Amino acid sequence: MLRLFRLLARLPLGLLQTVGAGLGLLAYLLSPAYRGKILANLERAGLSRSLRWACASQAGAMVGELPFVWFRDPRELLARVRCDDQSIFDSAHREGRGVLFLTPHLGAFEMTPRFFAAQAPIVVLFKPPRQPALARLLETVRNQGAMRSVPTNLTGVRALLRALRSGEVVGLLPDQVPDKGQGEWAPFFGEPAYTLTLPQRLVQSTGAAVILATGERLAFGAGWRISFERMVEPPTPEALNAAMQRTILRLPTQYLWGYNRYKRPRGERP
Repeated sequence: MLRLFRLLARLPLGLLQTVGAGLGLLAYLLSPAYRGKILANLERAGLSRSLRWACASQAGAMVGELPFVWFRDPRELLARVRCDDQSIFDSAHREGRGVLFLTPHLGAFEMTPRFFAAQAPIVVLFKPPRQPALARLLETVRNQGAMRSVPTNLTGVRALLRALRSGEVVGLLPDQVPDKGQGEWAPFFGEPAYTLTLPQRLVQSTGAAVILATGERLAFGAGWRISFERMVEPPTPEALNAAMQRTILRLPTQYLWGYNRYKRPRGERP
């Protein structure tokens, strides 16, 4: 699998995104379950069903660009990034309390930690997949340069705490459904969603600054726009979901509406 992705990474970014977009539309047409999730989640968010085609296309483009993001020279990736909010990160980093980056399943969320890693070391939390081949691939691509990944267990949480207490940068996906006992129910587009409490606990323990980060995918292979928003209020599950809602509604077609955000962990009751 690694060899295949390295070969695909040689192709132009625009071509990879276009092919991926086509496959995303095909998946929408052929999979009733996937189609149903997208439509149901758009309805929950009060968005028009007419967005479904663009949402499926953008989800495919996200997958299509992964070889490029994972295996191209970091300098080439950075040359394709626009960021008008750099001062927000610089100000937070100068405080020396550590920075917690929260990046939802929106746009090029695999690109945002690579942008951070070009400026400072970053530790990212991720849940290893069950498939061994995919797990090996992600282990490789998420431990490159100044970026280091840790698993979603006690060892990983301790690594995040150490990094923040040393004034470093850490990142995680705040809309990832946690396991039983690691979250709380909070409204997400008006419906209860089991939401991580880890960001709140990390900030309580370290006083870290919190930044909501997104990587907007630009058209025609032009690259990405990285945006930062400083969260002033504590990142409780309710505050997290409210902040993510605002961000998603700015780029509704680039959110992964096919992601089962309302999944109920076994043993948890809404």
